[in-house]
Amino acid sequence: MQYTFAHFNFNVLDLDRSLAFYKEALGLEPVRTKEAEDGSFRLVYLGDSAKTPFELELTWLRDRTEPYDLGDEEFHLAFTVDDMEAARQKHGQMGCICFENPAMGIYFIQDPDGYWIEIVPANR
Repeated sequence: MQYTFAHFNFNVLDLDRSLAFYKEALGLEPVRTKEAEDGSFRLVYLGDSAKTPFELELTWLRDRTEPYDLGDEEFHLAFTVDDMEAARQKHGQMGCICFENPAMGIYFIQDPDGYWIEIVPANR
């Protein structure tokens, strides 16, 4: 038996804002959606332009009004990038860099709901 990664989920309060963030910050685009017949939830699966099979699922719940409790934020996704300097400049201009570790050559950005995403050089 073999298992493969399929997707990872983030719950979001404002789906449009999150979709705009992920498109601008990481170039992620919707690849498929699912919506409850009664409109109570919407799932949007995002993919990268490299066409890797991994997807980020954004879940929006109509009745959710309170921010999600992310605990100590000790979990994160990681993305590699081929031009670390350009990525760092873009994320700096967006104001979404929340932590940097120059000794390791990495940094983290934070999405509108507080989730952290690690940015790692591709040649690492």
